[in-house]
Amino acid sequence: MVTNLNHIIDQVVKDKGIDRQVLVEALEAAVLSAANKKFRNTRDLEAHYNDELGEVELFEFVTVVDEVEDSYKEIDLGEAKEIDPDVEVGDSLGMKMDATGFSRIAAQTAKQVIIQKVREAEREGVYNEFKDRLGEVVNGIVRRYERGDLIVDLGRAEALLPQREQIPRENYRQGDRVRAIISEVKLSTKGPQVILSRTHPGLVASLFQNEVPEIAEALVEIKSVSREPGSRAKIAVVSHDPDVDPVGACVGMRGSRVQNVVSELRGEKIDIIPWTHDIGRFACSALAPAEVTRIYVDNEEEALEIIVPDDQLSLAIGKRGQNVRLAAKLTGWKIDIKSETRAAEAALEEEALEEGEEGPDDEAAASEVPEEASASPEEDSGDAGAEDSTEQEDTGSEAVEAPEETAEEETEEVKED
Repeated sequence: MVTNLNHIIDQVVKDKGIDRQVLVEALEAAVLSAANKKFRNTRDLEAHYNDELGEVELFEFVTVVDEVEDSYKEIDLGEAKEIDPDVEVGDSLGMKMDATGFSRIAAQTAKQVIIQKVREAEREGVYNEFKDRLGEVVNGIVRRYERGDLIVDLGRAEALLPQREQIPRENYRQGDRVRAIISEVKLSTKGPQVILSRTHPGLVASLFQNEVPEIAEALVEIKSVSREPGSRAKIAVVSHDPDVDPVGACVGMRGSRVQNVVSELRGEKIDIIPWTHDIGRFACSALAPAEVTRIYVDNEEEALEIIVPDDQLSLAIGKRGQNVRLAAKLTGWKIDIKSETRAAEAALEEEALEEGEEGPDDEAAASEVPEEASASPEEDSGDAGAEDSTEQEDTGSEAVEAPEETAEEETEEVKED
């Protein structure tokens, strides 16, 4: 055997990054396994690492008896007193054995035990390292594709970037650098699995935190993020310092800061919106660049009914309802949008119903272009179809005028040149 294992143990601990005690226990288990194989599990053996000598010592334990029935596990009292004069019948006597001279098969078994223990320790170390890094942005190198999923090398471990977590129309080749957020860390039969995401809203927030010192220093806070990966994102920011403009801080000099984020997201448009406690003003900003005429706030249902000029309706709704859908996710409130014409018609219909008169012809109304749309925070990024929505009741609802500043003035939209 090697005279001193301390140097080898220290080197393995440094290279593999595992705990020294784990490696010592692996050596003890390996020697014990080899010894049991050599003696066919007929003896009571224990292995202990001697740190001073730097070797694993093997001990055989036998019970002191008057008459020996099992020579492998028992010893005669007279023979035992030659080893230890103070021993008595019934005592357990430990004798050091020669831990060398194992057969090739026993040595191979010891090697396999050590390798297995080191692998388990490495896996546990990787899991413990990444489980506390959820939500952190990491850099990696693309190694290969597996059924559409990307295998990314993070240095100490390989991570998985599933196809569902990749930005649409985004392509990578082997050796490309990829930046993603750690969305999940789980244990599997093959060891710890680190799941990355490029579509998580937290990626946008983390990228801005890395780019904007005011966010890292907590002078500016990102209150909420809504995102449709590869297309558009909205972030709401607020300043805790009256001398710091939150939108300007995120945009940077000539848009340098936000352009870095946009480039990392492969041209995804980003709207930076000032957050406020006033939900009406916040919703106006979230719907930028559309202008808003009136807002009806239902605090109990956390719903907003927003009236916009007829020529601003399509702008407020956005392509396939994207603008209103992102605004609803950003504010966390349900949003119903109506044009001024549709709102006036709805008011007339309500008055007619109260007076017992019939409303407009249903077929004629159905043939007209939809003049309203709604979205809720939980709504997926499907087509935002126009649908009927009822007027808010007077009780629990509050009507507010749109802010004088247009949402376009309060919001910065940035896209890659």
